[in-house]
Amino acid sequence: MSLRVSILTREYPPFIYGGAGVHVGQLVPQLRKFTESVDVQCMGEPREGATAHAEDFPPGANGALRTLGADISMAAAIPEVDVIHSHTWYAQFAGLIAGRYQDAATVVTAHSLEPDRPWKVEQLGGGYRVSSWIEKTAFEQADAVIAVSAAMINNIKNAYPDIDDSRIHVVKNGIDPEEFKPDHATDVIDTLGLDRDKPIVTFVGRITRQKGLIHLVRAARQFDPDTQLLLLAGAPDTPEIAAEFDGAFAELNQVRSGVKWVQEMLPRAAVRQVLTHSTLFACPSIYEPLGIVNLEAMACEIPVVASAVGGIPEVVVDGETGLLVAYDPAQAKDPEFISGFEATFADQVNTLTRDRDRARQMGLDGRQRCIDEFSWEKIAQETVEVYEKAIATHNS
Repeated sequence: MSLRVSILTREYPPFIYGGAGVHVGQLVPQLRKFTESVDVQCMGEPREGATAHAEDFPPGANGALRTLGADISMAAAIPEVDVIHSHTWYAQFAGLIAGRYQDAATVVTAHSLEPDRPWKVEQLGGGYRVSSWIEKTAFEQADAVIAVSAAMINNIKNAYPDIDDSRIHVVKNGIDPEEFKPDHATDVIDTLGLDRDKPIVTFVGRITRQKGLIHLVRAARQFDPDTQLLLLAGAPDTPEIAAEFDGAFAELNQVRSGVKWVQEMLPRAAVRQVLTHSTLFACPSIYEPLGIVNLEAMACEIPVVASAVGGIPEVVVDGETGLLVAYDPAQAKDPEFISGFEATFADQVNTLTRDRDRARQMGLDGRQRCIDEFSWEKIAQETVEVYEKAIATHNS
């Protein structure tokens, strides 16, 4: 089938800060192999390969409302297409408008769900009610909904029970093993002041409730004394989260050495080198639909210690490519449960830092899993199949 597709997204390379941006940036080149054309509409600064729309109208308004201003501009710029595919609530309003204006099939990808992230009220205020309404409307009216993991299906059905099962399809996130692969150079890791002869536990991500970084910092008090902790972490969601993390980080530094916090976003090439020299990757997320960052670590041949939430168990095979730690969101406010989770997380980290041969084998197995199960070309082909089903649904 000859397909003309428009991809709607807030993030697009080189300006990306989260998993949805990585997803779109990797998917688009592969989609072009199987379609007639792929148009990309994004937000922010002008860039090559996409039409960018500024989030500056109405001036001075809540950020969610300014996003809607960019959405209207985006909808007006979409050429005539067969499928409009929007990523995250930031772009879904544009998809709603353009889908009706053009009478085109609409697809949404569930990278996360607003009802599952109530802590975003801190970040968006009244805008959270707007983002939640947009997402609900876009999901319920889409011709196809893509879940990035099998675990997301239940989340989608719980959040939006009116969506017919036949419109939900699983297409997992992926990894480019040629971009993320071991880099044994040492300039970056040495510049950061890390001792390559001692264990290194690395975290990469934003300072948000979702990523559970506060739990990692607390767990690190129980890491073995020679273990180093490297946090590539910035962009806190709110001043309150920033203050909470600053306090926990300061307390950690008072009781142990070997802790390094890099607040600026490193280039992806630098992150590859850091991962390559790390003993393991730590992912203490309390909510994670899939977790591209775990795939990036595995592709660099290091194991992952992660919380067993969302789609993470579909990526990290417990005991083979890493170790998983049970986490129950329903007990998130129980201090005893949280203390136990953090202690168990520390135990699993220590298990691998004390057995470097086992960690090494897990890393090798993890990279092979990335190659076998998570190639972007395969994901693009599966996405095109969803497009064809969406068109059939739209025309029925």
